[in-house]
Amino acid sequence: MRISRVISPLVPGPLRGPARQLRNFISYEFGVRVLRRDVFVPPLGLHPVGNGDYRTVGQEFFRYFTTFGELTPKDRVLEIGCGTGRMALPLTRYLDGGTYDGFDIAKPAISWCRYVYGRRYSHFHFHYADIRSDLYNRRGREQAETFQLPFPDNAFDFVFLTSVFTHMLPHAVQNYLAEIRRVMKPGGRCLITFFLITPESEHLMQTGGADIEFTGTENVYYVADPEHVEAAVAYPEEVVRDYFRQHGLQIAEPIRYGSWCGRKDGLSFQDIVLAYPLTAAETISK
Repeated sequence: MRISRVISPLVPGPLRGPARQLRNFISYEFGVRVLRRDVFVPPLGLHPVGNGDYRTVGQEFFRYFTTFGELTPKDRVLEIGCGTGRMALPLTRYLDGGTYDGFDIAKPAISWCRYVYGRRYSHFHFHYADIRSDLYNRRGREQAETFQLPFPDNAFDFVFLTSVFTHMLPHAVQNYLAEIRRVMKPGGRCLITFFLITPESEHLMQTGGADIEFTGTENVYYVADPEHVEAAVAYPEEVVRDYFRQHGLQIAEPIRYGSWCGRKDGLSFQDIVLAYPLTAAETISK
């Protein structure tokens, strides 16, 4: 158990903010100046977000943002589930005239990002959302199924979520899609990763080639661990396509399938879906 989890409840409420800032300062300054750690790489154990090198994974997705998502330096960008900023890092050298907003449900991660990125880049902003999650925020006061993004309509050119819907159940996913559609500008784009159940991925799971194996739940979503359902959640591709249509989003073909199921030619680990908002007329016609 981390000592901060023992000490934190003993700190009076009004002092917890300054205490977090002091903890970040000590962790950051000690790591950088004494241990010679990378300035932007967070301490070990701070809101881990999967395997892979911090900088390498961020750079990988930066390529997808600029190629598939046609991200430009002047775009207003929203990241849902920013964690400790590994996707934000390459954007600090790219956005010129554009802005970045990231939010996450892990408060220590947001405190870290504000300390490390916020002090250096005035056009980068990090927001905490107190949403309940069995994985990252068990005491959260808000529910993902009803949460509203704290941004106005038509605010962003580019919205992205990496490994977020892979931990969320159907009602929460649909609510987020509705909110993503609301905050995207006409002509905007969103890039979202999934575990998609397709005939190919099902076959690969059955033959033992998958890194993660899922079992079905009423044919709407699949889970890897029935006792911890949010640990990894997969959706049939046709269900995802239906969700996007319902919420006024058009998938830009092709879907870029991942290697999680043992697919040899997977682009990334998870499946990548790019979409754009439909106009009101297009939504009605669909």
